Amino acid sequence: MPRHSISSGSKTAARPQIRGGKSVHPGAAQGAANRDERNDMISKAAYFRAEHRGFEGGDEVRDWLEAEAEIDARFHH
Repeated sequence: MPRHSISSGSKTAARPQIRGGKSVHPGAAQGAANRDERNDMISKAAYFRAEHRGFEGGDEVRDWLEAEAEIDARFHH
């Protein structure tokens, strides 16, 4: 496989490559990390809601939606 080098005189940074040679916008990875963090927070909040009621009754979809609204409200004043 041929090696590619980036000229040190280049004023623009190379974009990360993904399979198929398509470039990824530099902020895309940050956006994915933010979504992953958000989903992790929602998941934990939904779990604590179920735990609080002793895992009895209730609905995991409702737990998720209520947790999602709670987390989003924290970050979108």
